Amino acid sequence: MKKYAIVGTGGRAIFFYSALVSDFASTAQLVAFCDSNSTRMAYANSRLEVLGHSVVPTYLAGDFDRMIRETKPDEIIVTTIDRTHNDYIVRALDLGCNVITEKPMTIDAARCRQILDAVDRTGGRVRVTFNYRYAPHNTKIYELLSSGAIGQVNSVHFEWMLNTSHGADYFRRWHRDKRNSGGLLVHKSTHHFDLINFWLQSHPETVVAMGDLRFYGKENAEKRGVTKFYSRAHGSQNARDDPFALHLDQNEQLKAMYLDAERDDEYYRDQSVFGDGISIEDTMGVMVRYRSGAVLTYSLTAYAPWEGFRVCFNGSQGRLEVEVVEQSYVNSGGEQSLEGALESRTILLRPMFGKPVEIEVPHGSGGHGGGDPQLLNDLFGDAPVDQWRRAATHIDGARSILTGIAANLSMQRGDVVRVDDVLKI
Repeated sequence: MKKYAIVGTGGRAIFFYSALVSDFASTAQLVAFCDSNSTRMAYANSRLEVLGHSVVPTYLAGDFDRMIRETKPDEIIVTTIDRTHNDYIVRALDLGCNVITEKPMTIDAARCRQILDAVDRTGGRVRVTFNYRYAPHNTKIYELLSSGAIGQVNSVHFEWMLNTSHGADYFRRWHRDKRNSGGLLVHKSTHHFDLINFWLQSHPETVVAMGDLRFYGKENAEKRGVTKFYSRAHGSQNARDDPFALHLDQNEQLKAMYLDAERDDEYYRDQSVFGDGISIEDTMGVMVRYRSGAVLTYSLTAYAPWEGFRVCFNGSQGRLEVEVVEQSYVNSGGEQSLEGALESRTILLRPMFGKPVEIEVPHGSGGHGGGDPQLLNDLFGDAPVDQWRRAATHIDGARSILTGIAANLSMQRGDVVRVDDVLKI
């Protein structure tokens, strides 16, 4: 039985520790929590008790090394703020632990190099939790492309929409500061760029990008005639009628994890999406050439009326068209199965000289289109050998973020960026 410790006990951590102490109690043991916030760790332990599990020891962030010495975990699960992932990954590897990390693996080339060097130095293992790979429709896309259903893939058009529920949420919390998250082209698009790498079985060569903050932020709101502003929703009269406001005191889990925990670190989870201090983009376009020769055109919009994606592949023998509509979602620290839950999906194969064929895809239960349960079983259960090779390594994690990192550089410099010049793997 493997032993696991979790560093970072926010909303995403619940996904892991709930599964560890319930579905995988026979194969996995949770031994500790680590966080910079004592109140949040206490809440995590209270959830363990609700699940019928005893509380586990808690350690403040500065005691990370001591946690490993005293509880002796085999693996560390990293669900902290993105810019600190590398610190915990590298230290865990140096102390003899393997690592499971939330995406993105890290946010820039220097931090990525630290992780790659630590893996080489220690021989340890890092896995990145790309749950979208495991969604049945995304696996089916991989099957179709790898079988040659449309021949050689020459171009891909990929459009991802985040709606005014899920998309807005990145502009309320720590993600709004690019120094924390690398912006949405790293934090969110790492999912999408990883899917392209996975589907094409290739990786990026050159990247060019454009992006702006066009909807969120105070200046954009002023241009649309907004006159009532606030810094955070809690305690604000102006936030009462704002459909973009997040009211922490109206959600038991958000209140316990964030509002009640403010006394520890003064982190405000409910900042105004139309306030100052936002340094990430909400409207982005990227073009990528892959080692395979395929060219990707990609767009990400964080204020769309619906949530989901459209992706089209043009090949030497036909075209594959996909549309997936997802349910609205806000990370409230609970009801994790709602994230990425599907409303509809369509996969249409158009052979070069044949009639279109709608592809049947089995429905999977759980979040991220049915990918979450399969990912968890692959991480913690007795999963059989995966014929689709969906488990993502540190190399996969690096290649997915390098597209976004190169895109950020391209937006800064206004030119084409060679990925190998950013970080050669």
